[in-house]
Amino acid sequence: MTPGPRNLLTDVPGLRVGNATDQALKSGATVVTADAPFTASVAVMGGAPGTRETDLLQPDKSVAAVDALVLSGGSAYGLDACSGVVDGLRAMGRGYRIADAVIPLVPGAIIFDLLSGGDKDWNENPYRTLGRAALDAASDSFDLGSVGAGTGAMTAMVKGGLGSASLVLPDGTTVAALVAANPMGAVTTPGDKHFWAAPFEIDGEFGGLGPDPASGLGRTLDSRKVSAVIERANTTIAIVATDANLTKAQCQRVAWAAHDGIGRACVPAHSPGDGDLVFALSTGARTMQDDHRDLSVIGHAAAVCLSRAIARGVYLAHAEPDDLLPCWRDLNA
Repeated sequence: MTPGPRNLLTDVPGLRVGNATDQALKSGATVVTADAPFTASVAVMGGAPGTRETDLLQPDKSVAAVDALVLSGGSAYGLDACSGVVDGLRAMGRGYRIADAVIPLVPGAIIFDLLSGGDKDWNENPYRTLGRAALDAASDSFDLGSVGAGTGAMTAMVKGGLGSASLVLPDGTTVAALVAANPMGAVTTPGDKHFWAAPFEIDGEFGGLGPDPASGLGRTLDSRKVSAVIERANTTIAIVATDANLTKAQCQRVAWAAHDGIGRACVPAHSPGDGDLVFALSTGARTMQDDHRDLSVIGHAAAVCLSRAIARGVYLAHAEPDDLLPCWRDLNA
């Protein structure tokens, strides 16, 4: 398995990603879409999720495909970013058709960044506008770090961010991940230098410092975030994608497997105060040769990509005025 040419979610052919960032608000939104609807499902392992239209992604529900997925800051307010994406898709004539009605299907999830600084004293919810702007910006190339849904993200010890990574499997199938990393847990070991995800790093993509040589790790839960904000200002939300032709049920199985990537990169993970959630999508462009074996490999690759994406988002975060936490790069300059 090797990274795709961009090491981004858009290495899966046909996918586009757009970010909208408001540094004054210290928040933003990120959209994943494609030229045609795609199959998707979801798996939630955190105790405090914030979601929109995720019920329709369950394998027993009749909706076969969706038009976009949204990751956003803003807690419950941020779910309105999906409305902006719906507006934009409707203007394009995109959506599920019933007679003359056109209904864009846009599930989404949010992180809590309301206490990360920035001007949150608005009179009108800004996230609908951010969602539309993110859709309008969607392309095969996009920035990582303190942008989009990762703008106001924080980990336990350093700023979080928007991350992405990809792998091309030996048979040519592509698997990739996109994440807004805002966990209760730490993504770095004590000392803020080594990433928990270091064993999965490829070609120095988040510093190349390797695993922490210390032993006995994981027994302390130090958190600058809890000291600066509150314990429940958390959540890691992600999208994993492949061009393999998965069913909705198979997408859900990949989403469950991908959660291992959060557990490997964030310590602790899946807490009662996190809303940890993974969407999984399939563009259906490639036929699997062996459903059972191929699905196992795709799930494993999704977890590896997600661990790497979390570390990359934190590694690429940059400082902005009034940040509550330092950036990894500033601590390790």
